[in-house]
Amino acid sequence: MHTIKEKTKLIARVRRIRGQAEALERALEQELGCADVLMLVASMRGAVNGLTAEVMEDHIRHHIVDPDKDNSSQAQGAAELIEVLRTYIK
Repeated sequence: MHTIKEKTKLIARVRRIRGQAEALERALEQELGCADVLMLVASMRGAVNGLTAEVMEDHIRHHIVDPDKDNSSQAQGAAELIEVLRTYIK
């Protein structure tokens, strides 16, 4: 599976997200202001979205068609989908 191939990179992303979640928890426990809490939430959301986009792109490339290795109309559609995902999710 492609997630195994990219395991180290994906686990590093998850660990950063865990660190962000812990920072958010501390901020709430310390009763920080709304703006600070919202910034932490936004950071976490961005990190999760980035992870989601990466896994989805890898899924398309490994289980549907890799536009870098194929010139078919399906590959062109996959490339367009990947670009839309990058734009929409991140």
